Amino acid sequence: MSDIIIRNELLSGDLGQIAALHGKIYHEEHGFGLGFEAYVMESLLEFYKQYDPIKDKVWVLEDQGRMVGFLLLMHRPDNQAQLRYFLLEKNYRGMGLGRKLIREWMDFYHEKGYSGAYLYTTTGLDSAVHLYENIGFCKVSEKYSEDYGVPLKEILFRLI
Repeated sequence: MSDIIIRNELLSGDLGQIAALHGKIYHEEHGFGLGFEAYVMESLLEFYKQYDPIKDKVWVLEDQGRMVGFLLLMHRPDNQAQLRYFLLEKNYRGMGLGRKLIREWMDFYHEKGYSGAYLYTTTGLDSAVHLYENIGFCKVSEKYSEDYGVPLKEILFRLI
């Protein structure tokens, strides 16, 4: 774990790596189709186009220069923040890295004085949901979907 670093700036090539990592992990672990990776690519482009280094922050988790995890806080209208792209490769889970990223996300959220936050997730991501609930996110709605090639529920959580 001593070679693992967290950097808070995006570098050339990162957006593609984030999309590829999501596509690979969600396909291997949940059976999501190529449409999910395309969705991540489209939403990363949205993030890039509105990126404001004062309001937004990224956490790129690297081990010996290789991206193994990611998280970002994206500013939204009405002083809201969105938690997006929380991801760790399987071999890096259970080491406290997810908790560390989430705590840093919350610190930045409070530092910037956001008035609310939300995130979307899906069924089957129990460890992530546990972390979200531990910091105060609560499920407010869910809907059935097959958008990514498998039946699932898309869940909206809000910070209460």
